[in-house]
Amino acid sequence: MELAIVGVGKLGLALLEGVTARGVIPAQEIGLLDANVARAEALAQKVGARVVRQQDLGQARRVLVSLQPRVFPEVTEWLAHENTGYISTMAGVSVNTLVRRLGTRRVVRVMPNLAATIGYSQTAITGPKEAQDAGDLDFAHKLFGAVGDVYDLPEHLFNAFTGMSASGPGYMAVVAEALSDGAVRMGIPRPLAHELAAKLMVASGQLLQQRAHPAMLKDEVASPGGTTIAGLEAMEAAGVRGAIMKGVIAATKRGTELGKDQEE
Repeated sequence: MELAIVGVGKLGLALLEGVTARGVIPAQEIGLLDANVARAEALAQKVGARVVRQQDLGQARRVLVSLQPRVFPEVTEWLAHENTGYISTMAGVSVNTLVRRLGTRRVVRVMPNLAATIGYSQTAITGPKEAQDAGDLDFAHKLFGAVGDVYDLPEHLFNAFTGMSASGPGYMAVVAEALSDGAVRMGIPRPLAHELAAKLMVASGQLLQQRAHPAMLKDEVASPGGTTIAGLEAMEAAGVRGAIMKGVIAATKRGTELGKDQEE
């Protein structure tokens, strides 16, 4: 096996579909292991991969661990194998913790986001020299490059990346819902309001990528004495900017807490 995926949730499924569709790894060289065996079997049949058991993981060159951090201590006994590289998507679980629990320095820590399901993930990657020498870092780049953009990031910034980018789709969903609610309050039908909010988020993202700074886009839209500046004034008074910043900070701190739980 070239790769075993342990935990085939939304992210595992997105990665599975991305790497097989783009030919990064032949489907027959991928093994799937999930607590929901029926789901794993259905997905394996769909893409041409195979279902594996815990005792089969030693046959895999690399193992992608896509589990909730809280269950990691419970599964390390059967996860750890010699001569195997590991790629972890578990939030807050540090490289040092992975090394200690898995008994190898061939570990890569990655943090993608939900946009992997549509090929637009932002994924941070880091790992020790041993993972680089063994080709594990390059392998992780190819895996997650199949579902979006990849960034090499120092590990001390991982929790901040998680708090901003990995959690970001949730924040954007709240913003979109608030925009939709405001439109409904002003009389626009709910289905149209939802459609407008979603398309507005996509279009604004495209516009932002063409500007050097978000303030440039804001200034282009906010004409003197106009509707946009009136709306921005009301948002500033409500503390929207500060609330979003506090959300990123709180999520970053939570990532740190999850890591400390694993260190105990």
